[in-house]
Amino acid sequence: MKSMKAENIDFPVLHSELFLRHRLQVVEDLWETVLRQECGQNMVELLRQLRDLCSPEGQATNDQAASAVELIEQLNINEAIRAARAFALYFQLINIVEQEYEQKQQLNRYADQPDQGVFPSIIYATNQREEDLPITKEIGSDLLTAETAQKGTFAALFPLLFQLNVPPQQIQRLISQLDIRLVFTAHPTEIVRHTIRDKQRQVVHLLQKMDEAQTRAGSYPWETLEIKERLLEEIRLWWRTDELHQFKPTVLDEVDYALHYFQEVLFDGITQLYKRFKYSLGETFPWLQPPSTNFCSFGSWVGSDRDGNPSVTPEVTWKTACYQRKMVLERYIKSIKELVTLLSVSMHWSDVLPDLLESLELDQSQLSDVYDALALRFRQEPYRLKLSYILRRLENTRDRNLSLYNRETPQNEDAPMYRSGSEFLTELLLIQRNLTETGLSCRELENLICQVEIFDFNLTQLDIRQESSRHADALNEILEYLQILPQPYNELSEEQRIAWLTGELQTRRPLIPAELPFSEKTNDVIETFRILRSLQQEFGINICQTYIISMCREVSDVLEVLLLAKESSLFDPVIAVGTIRVVPLFETVEDLQRSRGVMRQLFELPLYRAMLAGGYAAMDSNEQAPPSISILNPNLQEVMLGYSDSNKDSGFLSSNWEIHKAQKSLQKIAEGYGVNLRIFHGRGGSVGRGGGPAYEAILAQPGHSISGRIKITEQGEVLASKYSLLDLALYHLETITTAVIQASLLGTGFDDIEPWNEIMEELAHASRQHYRNLIYEQPDFIDFFHQVTPIEEISQLQISSRPARRPSGKKDLSGLRAIPWVFSWTQTRFLLPSWYGIGTALQKFLDEEPEQHLKLLRYFYLKWPFFKMVISKAEMTLAKVDMEMARHYVDELSNPEDKPRFENVFGQISSEFFLTRDLVLKITGHEKLLDGDPVLQRSVQLRNGTIVPLGFIQVSLLKRLRQSKNAPTTGVIHSRYSKGELLRGALLTINGIAAGMRNTG
Repeated sequence: MKSMKAENIDFPVLHSELFLRHRLQVVEDLWETVLRQECGQNMVELLRQLRDLCSPEGQATNDQAASAVELIEQLNINEAIRAARAFALYFQLINIVEQEYEQKQQLNRYADQPDQGVFPSIIYATNQREEDLPITKEIGSDLLTAETAQKGTFAALFPLLFQLNVPPQQIQRLISQLDIRLVFTAHPTEIVRHTIRDKQRQVVHLLQKMDEAQTRAGSYPWETLEIKERLLEEIRLWWRTDELHQFKPTVLDEVDYALHYFQEVLFDGITQLYKRFKYSLGETFPWLQPPSTNFCSFGSWVGSDRDGNPSVTPEVTWKTACYQRKMVLERYIKSIKELVTLLSVSMHWSDVLPDLLESLELDQSQLSDVYDALALRFRQEPYRLKLSYILRRLENTRDRNLSLYNRETPQNEDAPMYRSGSEFLTELLLIQRNLTETGLSCRELENLICQVEIFDFNLTQLDIRQESSRHADALNEILEYLQILPQPYNELSEEQRIAWLTGELQTRRPLIPAELPFSEKTNDVIETFRILRSLQQEFGINICQTYIISMCREVSDVLEVLLLAKESSLFDPVIAVGTIRVVPLFETVEDLQRSRGVMRQLFELPLYRAMLAGGYAAMDSNEQAPPSISILNPNLQEVMLGYSDSNKDSGFLSSNWEIHKAQKSLQKIAEGYGVNLRIFHGRGGSVGRGGGPAYEAILAQPGHSISGRIKITEQGEVLASKYSLLDLALYHLETITTAVIQASLLGTGFDDIEPWNEIMEELAHASRQHYRNLIYEQPDFIDFFHQVTPIEEISQLQISSRPARRPSGKKDLSGLRAIPWVFSWTQTRFLLPSWYGIGTALQKFLDEEPEQHLKLLRYFYLKWPFFKMVISKAEMTLAKVDMEMARHYVDELSNPEDKPRFENVFGQISSEFFLTRDLVLKITGHEKLLDGDPVLQRSVQLRNGTIVPLGFIQVSLLKRLRQSKNAPTTGVIHSRYSKGELLRGALLTINGIAAGMRNTG
């Protein structure tokens, strides 16, 4: 074993690239030490040999592939599995180091901001307050411009708005309506077990302790040495922990996984986001009011998204809501106990206002046992007594919630408790007001108030999602049972459906009997609406007020949901008031193009417009309905746009352009009807599913389509990469907020240049045509995809409660979900969904006027945020592609008789890759991919080098596995290894490559 020396690091180095390299070397040494202890020196030497079999850029090469294959083919199954696990562990460790480094960079940037003192003079500016009062600024704040502060931070944003003379009243208006919602989903792209996540957090904790020991004055060398020994122990325990999920997770397991990020990071950390906003705003615009504390809130699909997931039942959704309330109540109980200790203010030394004393008298009458137990102890400490009453109410609320979770009748129904978060908040505000008016403040209380305003008693808002045909089929069965229509509902034309639905929506006649004599599928649809009603009655409407219709294509798809909602008392047709917002999700390119007509037609329906306005009364008076009548935000229409299926349908460029156009059109239509629009972006983690840097993506949205409102899905590995560490989570949320404000106030206008739009239309059309020629019209493509990628093996990973294919079960692309589609291409290093078709489209445009059109594309890249976003995402993905590695998959996994026809498919893909890469480099002016982002370039190259040998191992194991599957069940045994062993090895390589690519689906 290597001796581990203790060494100290200067603090400035702690935030440099030198520090990063040092940390990478530390974990690599630890990695080798663990492998030496667990597997022996021979395994370490083997891994070194395999890592040497790639180019300096981290790409596979022809010459070395043969050597690698020869070396790997000699390994037995246990050696191959150990090698795969070793590389997977390596990737996880360097991911930790990079994340920790990124977090330190964020902390350092805030620490490096100038100290602020009183500025001796008054600066006048053109964007003064409306009262024309002089603007008092502070030292350093005028220097802290967008150039000196990091982009995407509040510290950069507000000075930039000041410099650009954005009218303060416009900024205030936007801040007042700021509404950002991040929606966590259970989409199966998170491949790492949470047991392993716990190990990773422990390694992070130890690395942080090492930093403290190495930079603290007076620290002892043995402290660092001891931490390294503990790191070694932790990594050895990690090595002996199974990376693969032992069972298919239940939906409630997935709920627990998602809530983990709130438990560990977000619940306590989110209050800092508001403080950063308030402080930075005050530095530049001290007279403007900060936003509401819940300007950034959270939603969830986990436990409520039933699209294609039969495991999400009404009962599961009920338990999910109870589980979320349990978590948040336990955190509030903990905080109140801390406040009891903290707020020891005595009436001997501080005044108490009458309203607090009056509330104590009321509490005494309702909770006499608390008074009897604590009145003497806290007789002169009113805050402690008040908090003790609050604590008992919270505990009663928690106990009742547990009974509801278990579907038991609560035993304490009459006990004093909180029926809503607002009741709890009122009590906290009473304490805060008393402290303030007596000259005191309490930061812990302020943080708790902020948490209650953001999380309420629900933690997140649950969104229901269901596929459109399920509603039509349910109505078809109901109406057939009642014999209301002369022909089956599903046989009606769209016009006939709209006419019947519109008429039925205006009656109070019930359609659905209390007892359900229908099929299981229809009953599930009906019971979903009934449980939604029960949730709103128990938890308040904020728990769930959004119903998303996936694969929405027609007006009738929306009206069907509204009719089913009416049947469960979620919508009153007489006054046109509802407690549910119906959200169409337009996914395919055809649906995106059709979305304009669908929304225009909906807005033309008097019933629908009245519902949006808050009821007929609000619509007739042309005024906002009072809260007692208008339940939802008035005149707000939410529309969701899907990136995944549109990309699978027509390719990256076409998908992004169609979504861009749809946003522009929908915003214009909504404005014409006086409706506010909120776009819900269904982004995945990978570029092929709409992923990539959120800041640039939001800035690339068309002007006026945001207006301070946005909703975005956060999926799979994005949760782990963005929310595992506090400062990374805060920076992520800060960049999203600044991008929303910037995009809303500083539109470039380039989206409205018609000749540019016409060029993009041509490019998107050519790209889509070339993409579909390969994916849908090349006769050998489906066979190619199934043979040369691990699609079938991926479907056997126990990472989700949802099936990989839609219910039809067909093995064509229409039945395959977008996540395993992207996942498969990522594993094989093709990453095809993220770039295919772009090169041909660009080349076709350049062929018309080579010099002039190249200049124009370069100008687009410099000036047009949308075009830059497309090219930058493509460049990032192209840098991860390894066409030689991809060829190895084709050569080794193709059936011998299929190789000639597969060679043609590979040739098409390969030529498109090199064309796209060369043209992207021409447009960006870079010599190598990612020259404009050296940090990302270094990160990609660091991983590429080790993914290559892991890819060779994967191919070897997949080949053996497939040969064993095809072997006859009787007679000679063709393999020494069981199919189970081989599958396990293949799945471990999938795990490792996913960690190395930092992307799955």
